[in-house]
Amino acid sequence: MDLGIAGKWALVCGASKGLGHGCAQALAREGVNVVLVARRAEVLEQAAAALRTESGVQVLAVATDITTPEGRAQALAVHPDLDIVVTNAGGPPMGNFRDWDREAWIKAVDANMLTPIELIKASLDGMLARGFGRIVNITSSAVKAPIDILGLSNGARSGLTGFIAGLARNPEVAARGVTINNLLPGKFDTDRLASIMQNVASQNGQTLAQARAAQAKPIPAGRLGTPEEFGAMCAFLCSLQAGYLTGQNVLLDGGLYPGTF
Repeated sequence: MDLGIAGKWALVCGASKGLGHGCAQALAREGVNVVLVARRAEVLEQAAAALRTESGVQVLAVATDITTPEGRAQALAVHPDLDIVVTNAGGPPMGNFRDWDREAWIKAVDANMLTPIELIKASLDGMLARGFGRIVNITSSAVKAPIDILGLSNGARSGLTGFIAGLARNPEVAARGVTINNLLPGKFDTDRLASIMQNVASQNGQTLAQARAAQAKPIPAGRLGTPEEFGAMCAFLCSLQAGYLTGQNVLLDGGLYPGTF
């Protein structure tokens, strides 16, 4: 299927690896020029070089912290007229809510709620003027089914979800060719999950293979998701064909969430 977005420009955050890279790769394969943003310059440039070779599109790399005002300004200055924005920031730490002070909460809200909102604010008016725009926020399945030890993420990402629910449905946005959706990952085969599994294995006296099997066991699909699968869904949400889909929370979890709604 031709997604109709070749030649567009996208900003993809957290794009050096994992789910962000999966999104950038899928968009580049559709002919979208991409601005990749991540903190680690060496890893980011390697990812950018590989995408340039594979896709032939323009790939620009910005090594910066997108959760800071300076980082956002640096990223947005590279190509101001964006057609697609994929927001993504690392999740806050796990733990017990009794241990989180105000600084921990502010840091979580800054990264996982206010940063996406600031990126939207910076790019939305240009999209509206051109009559096309796609914004995809990578959040978490914990928005749909909160996880007790991820309270910082539950709270910050749920705040973003509520904000998007209103903005996406504003007639000044929805009727002018701009869609805003959230993409909620379940358990995906990424470095972050591998790190969590390694910690679990060490604590429980398991091998990494045993911890991995335990993570996959409750998933009806019988396995972890791949960044490529996640990226494919992101690319579809950015397509011309998805122009009637907005304000939605798209859950990608292999069927793990047990609810009807």
